[in-house]
Amino acid sequence: MAHPRLPVTVTQGHDDASRARRAFLLLRTVFTVAPIVAGLDKFLGLLTNWEQYLAPWVDAITPGSAHQAMLAVGVVEILAGVLVAVRPRLGGYVVAVWLTGIIVNLVSTGAYLDVALRDFGLLVAALALAQLATSPAVAGTAEHDVR
Repeated sequence: MAHPRLPVTVTQGHDDASRARRAFLLLRTVFTVAPIVAGLDKFLGLLTNWEQYLAPWVDAITPGSAHQAMLAVGVVEILAGVLVAVRPRLGGYVVAVWLTGIIVNLVSTGAYLDVALRDFGLLVAALALAQLATSPAVAGTAEHDVR
């Protein structure tokens, strides 16, 4: 049995803008929530033992203990999440740079390469967020819209 086709009531341009807006909002939400949750967990230690991911050479050049370094990382991650919420274009680039540092740290350990690969995917998504934040299709949801 053939299904009848419903008439399209939106223009293609409107549909593309709507999709871009939804993609932007999804990326903005995840890059706000995930860094804040990960940052908070540096203080709570519920998800994992974060110190295990710190490369020995990074620990050696960081003042204090590995735990103290992870607390500093947590603060940076929380701030990055807030920045994405209020200034997604800038925040997307900041998160991408931060993820680059995490990837370098992980690859240099010779371990956790699966996590480094995942973080590379997140880096690309953060760059996509920064690019979408400048798109006219998402005007009203970017930079000045903090609803």
